[in-house]
Amino acid sequence: MYDTLCLTVITNKDVLDKWEGLVQTASNNPDAHPFYGAPTLILVSSVLSGQAMSNVNFSNAAILVENMALAATEMGIGSCHIWGAVRTLNENPDFIKELGIPQGMTPCCAIILGEFDGEFELRDVKDNRILTNYIE
Repeated sequence: MYDTLCLTVITNKDVLDKWEGLVQTASNNPDAHPFYGAPTLILVSSVLSGQAMSNVNFSNAAILVENMALAATEMGIGSCHIWGAVRTLNENPDFIKELGIPQGMTPCCAIILGEFDGEFELRDVKDNRILTNYIE
């Protein structure tokens, strides 16, 4: 399973700024700042099969990002899942090459990490927020 995953840890501000510029151009929004000034981004790439229902590798990438977010929260580090900017990245194969993503792997999702000066508060999540069917 692990041979289908690749982590790209980006702390180079110039690289993050270039990627942000691609997002701004693609969205036609010069005020877009998808990385919120975070100093670290971890991109998760995987080998994808191209068939949505059989794409366990895409799910593995998303689960990996979720686990990083949970660990970051436990450590008091701010984090945010990044999806839209990854879509933009996938439309720029030359930049993917610059990032050193191995051939045959597709950027799937990312997480930004940085200092967080707020407090993590428990939220009241309603039980019926997600449609749930019970089979008894």
